[in-house]
Amino acid sequence: MDYKLQRRLAASVLGVGESRIWINPDPEVADDIADAITREDIRGLVRQGLISVKPKKGNSHSGWLERREKRKKGHRRGYGKRKGVKSARMDPKEDWINRIRKIRRYLKYLRDKEVIDRKTYRRLYRLAKGGMFHNLSSLKRYMKEHGILREE
Repeated sequence: MDYKLQRRLAASVLGVGESRIWINPDPEVADDIADAITREDIRGLVRQGLISVKPKKGNSHSGWLERREKRKKGHRRGYGKRKGVKSARMDPKEDWINRIRKIRRYLKYLRDKEVIDRKTYRRLYRLAKGGMFHNLSSLKRYMKEHGILREE
C-alpha cells in the first residue's frame, strides 16, 4: 500500500522527518490507515499505535573505543591517517622544551653525582642550548666519543 500522504501528515503532526515514521505493515489495518486523510485521523492512528516514530539513529561508541585502544598501541597512526604538517601535529617549541629539559636534567644528575666536573657541565650545557644534541642519546654518544663519561 502507498501511504505517501499519511507518512507526510504523520511526519508533520509528530514533528519528525518522513523517514522516521513507522506505519504498521499488518494488512488487516491497511484500510484504516489508507482512509486517514486528515491530521485528526493521523492523531487517532498514533493513539492506537498503528503509526509511531522510529528512534533516532546514533553512532556506536564501541567502535570509537576499539579504535582508541588501537591508537594507544600505535596502530592507525600511519602516514595515510595524517592530515596536518608535522609542526601542526606537534608544536616544535614544545618538542624543543621537552628535549632540552631532559638533557639538562641528565647533565645536572651527572654533575651532582660528580661524574662530570662543573666546568664540563657548563660546556655541555651551552652546547645543548646551542642545539648540538638532537636528543639524550646523542649527548651520551658525544660524551663517550670525547672520553667525558667515565663511569655511571
